[in-house]
Amino acid sequence: MNLSTLISSVNRGRGNKQEIVNEENPLATTSERDESGHKFKLLTFFSLYIAQSVPMSLFSTLLPVLMREDNFSLTSIGLLQCIKLPWIIKFLWAPLVDRNTSNLKTYKKWIFCSEAVYAFLILAIALLNLKTDFLLILVLIVLSFVASGTQDIATDALTTLSFNRKERSRGNSMQSMGSFAGSLVGGGLLLVLYKYIGWTSMLLGLSVFVLIMLIPLYQYKDKSFTSHSGRVPIGMKDLLSFFRQRRIGSQLTFLILFNSGLIGTLAMLKPWLVDLHYPMAHIGLMFSVFGSLCGCIGSYFSGNIIRRWGRGKAATLYAICILFTGLYFAGLSHFGLLSTINLYIGIFFLWGSYGLATVLIYTIAMDYVRVGREGTDFTLQIVALHLSSMLVAVGSGKLADHLGYTTLFVVESLFALGSLLYVWFYFKKMHRA
Repeated sequence: MNLSTLISSVNRGRGNKQEIVNEENPLATTSERDESGHKFKLLTFFSLYIAQSVPMSLFSTLLPVLMREDNFSLTSIGLLQCIKLPWIIKFLWAPLVDRNTSNLKTYKKWIFCSEAVYAFLILAIALLNLKTDFLLILVLIVLSFVASGTQDIATDALTTLSFNRKERSRGNSMQSMGSFAGSLVGGGLLLVLYKYIGWTSMLLGLSVFVLIMLIPLYQYKDKSFTSHSGRVPIGMKDLLSFFRQRRIGSQLTFLILFNSGLIGTLAMLKPWLVDLHYPMAHIGLMFSVFGSLCGCIGSYFSGNIIRRWGRGKAATLYAICILFTGLYFAGLSHFGLLSTINLYIGIFFLWGSYGLATVLIYTIAMDYVRVGREGTDFTLQIVALHLSSMLVAVGSGKLADHLGYTTLFVVESLFALGSLLYVWFYFKKMHRA
């Protein structure tokens, strides 16, 4: 063997070795890349949901306090309920969003434009004076909620299309965690920060925050995204046709009933704590900070439980948790076991169960969307859920006012028991179908 032959042989050996390395390493690299890509996808959707949630929570929590401190009338403070109207009627323009979205690029365009308007309106509000420009601020807040509601329609549809049925619960965990984290930041931490930096500086920072949360979406790519180019355009008639679908009545009953054992307790918890002579600062810590944190924890675990156990088993487990929560509060109130530690434990059960249930509701709602109508169908279901929750909250106030908190918690437990029985029937029927 001469020198040239020897060198050639060595090079072939190196080449074969390199081929083996290239055959083995890409597998590991691809796996790591897929895992990294999945985590980035979850981060992207978490960023979008928290971006819409923080300003909403701040306005809903801070404005009533500031207005009352400035001696606004209760009638004026009552007008603040109008700012939530866009999120109740956003189903009216959901078909417009669905009709003009088909691929990832168009969804990004809707979200970017909506969030840019959202940030601009927050910036405009920051430059106004609450005392002298109250009505203008109110109008701008309503318009900003229109923008955030539009972003929510597009983001919900994008979530539906970006996750397959098995992974959808993880995407909904990000949705729910974003909402709870927004309540934690906007309804808790920013209230503390407001005392140090004031109205203008805080809202200026908030407008920048909304834009920063778009960075992950800008970098987000999804080769597996299902494009719906050329699909049949939809219109207002599709709002009605949604309710004519087979089994949609059972689905809406599930959505309305499942959280009913929690909503009344959530609505009356703050007044109850006030009647128990807790100071407002402590109530804010218990409700907005600790409660929201528990909701985040419940939402995080909920997605994984649904993914591993399935929707039916998860729903049964969560319904049991809701029933236990109702019975726990009924026991506290009836036997007078109203120590601070017992109340914190109850808040943990209450908000943790709410976090678990919210992810399940979102996940199942996304299972009932039609192709090309993802934003419209999901929005319709969530609006129905919100309207029913408002009715339960109003009814719980009247019930507690006339018959007391113990009776309210007992009634909530009965709702939870009915929900548990319905869940068992509902998923058993679905399994047979």
